[in-house]
Amino acid sequence: MNEGKNKADLAGQLLAGEQAEAEGLAAKAVDAIENLSGVHPGYRRAHAAGVCCRGFFRPSGLGKEFTEAEHLQEQQVNTIIRFSGSSTDPALADLLSPAKGMAVQFILPDGEVTNLVGVTVPVFFARTPESFIDIVHMAHRLRTGTLGPIELMKEIVSHFSESKEALLAVRRLKPPASYAECHYYCIHAYMLVNAEGRQRPVRFEWVPETGVRTLTLEEAAQQPDRYLEDELELRFKDEPAIFQLVAVLGEEGDATDDPTRAWPGERRRIDLGRLHISEICPDPKDLLMDLRSLQPACSSRMTRF
Repeated sequence: MNEGKNKADLAGQLLAGEQAEAEGLAAKAVDAIENLSGVHPGYRRAHAAGVCCRGFFRPSGLGKEFTEAEHLQEQQVNTIIRFSGSSTDPALADLLSPAKGMAVQFILPDGEVTNLVGVTVPVFFARTPESFIDIVHMAHRLRTGTLGPIELMKEIVSHFSESKEALLAVRRLKPPASYAECHYYCIHAYMLVNAEGRQRPVRFEWVPETGVRTLTLEEAAQQPDRYLEDELELRFKDEPAIFQLVAVLGEEGDATDDPTRAWPGERRRIDLGRLHISEICPDPKDLLMDLRSLQPACSSRMTRF
């Protein structure tokens, strides 16, 4: 009896310690971001500029083989979607924030939520929260000098080789024609668990139904600062934006705890359903796209991000 209680107490202490460590890292990350780009009251620290939309997700039913997660079965669920630029500066024009984000909150029948967060590059630039903080600190130091964007990237890669693939992907990005015509990658890995208890690692992608469309630099330079939100308003007058949710199935040897490493392109892909986005809406109060809000049959391998 006492042994069981002692084990439970120890587990509780370990969990509390991990929570305190995570909160400490989060505070340090926020401080690092604010040191880099300043404080902007009323805006998110990252992906500061964005627009919220309403929609629904209609699952294909093919996910049932891999998971019991409620939103990946057969019942349609409502969603809140937030498109955004990657900059920490809310005043930065769309053109000057190359990577874009799409966060999706699935509203489940019992009122609980679960979230997926994607960006337009397939890998992240930091392997751990600690290296994220170190890289942001370094970028802040380098920006006080005279380095241009390309030189800044080279200098970061020379000290943090894990950032190379992500920064190369950012350099290859072209200005998007629409938030609705970008391919978004959910860079963390997840573990799906089916009814028999079988676990399968996956990564998720949002693929635009109409394909990816970009602008030339000359075309983008002629657009207003918030041209991507303007384009959505016009689009929704005629049609919804539709994305396919794809699960990429991992295999033995694929990294499940390192968002800086991509999986091979030939991995099996499962069509999990369609996201229909129909209107822009005000930001819901206290909207938080928390990656830790997961269904029991969809656990996360996120390297504590």
